[in-house]
Amino acid sequence: MNTANNLLYLIVSALLSLMGVSGVFGKRNISGIAVSLEFPEEIYANTTVPVKIKIANSRRFMPAFLIRIKAGNEDLLVPFIDRKSTDVRYMNFEFPMRGVQFIENIYISSVFPFNFFVRFRQVPKIYEIIVFPEPKDCQWQSPLERSRKTRGEKGSDKSGYESDIISLREYSYGDPLKYLHWKASAKTGTLITKELSALLLQPVVIDFEKVPVKEIEKRVSCITHAILKYHKQNIPVGLKIDGETYNPEISSQHKRVMLKALALYGK
Repeated sequence: MNTANNLLYLIVSALLSLMGVSGVFGKRNISGIAVSLEFPEEIYANTTVPVKIKIANSRRFMPAFLIRIKAGNEDLLVPFIDRKSTDVRYMNFEFPMRGVQFIENIYISSVFPFNFFVRFRQVPKIYEIIVFPEPKDCQWQSPLERSRKTRGEKGSDKSGYESDIISLREYSYGDPLKYLHWKASAKTGTLITKELSALLLQPVVIDFEKVPVKEIEKRVSCITHAILKYHKQNIPVGLKIDGETYNPEISSQHKRVMLKALALYGK
């Protein structure tokens, strides 16, 4: 105890003990941790999208500390996850190109408990996602859209607020006052509302080969923008591309099918 050598041995032993404890607790800290990613239904190239990250601690007794999740070029730090619980975070991703993209090399790491070592392990899962083309407004109109504007809209026998009168009925709370039929109301002594037929917009079919844009990537982006614009306006839109024809519809599922065809074009 009175020699310098013995003191050196004690210090080295203490440091080795701390390293051993750090290794055991560090490895234990990242075990039992599961990570899963949930991507939005629509992801567009060169657009930042939030991706949901679920970090689950399945251990019965030990919480998790200082857990870092790295996916691709992005990472986030979760300071604490209680035992038998799940933490939800969001990580921003941006994909530079359209088409099929893979998210792999997802790592779970931690410097717990003493920051001597970084313990890590890889998540054995690869995520495959479809990145839609980047929308770009090219100020382009399809021939069918121009003809639709020339011919005008057509009416439907379904009730609405935009076209011809199809019937008269008693006023209901919430009906716009400008659609009251004042003459009929004066004759009957009760408020009468005009029931009008709804407008049906002519469908638009975009032919990929006939779009007057030479550069393929720019053409894909222009058509993507047009599909999104028509869908927002509730205009039925279809697409002819690569030998396939998608008939005009207005559903979100149909829109994503066409955008997927554009994303995979030429890939």
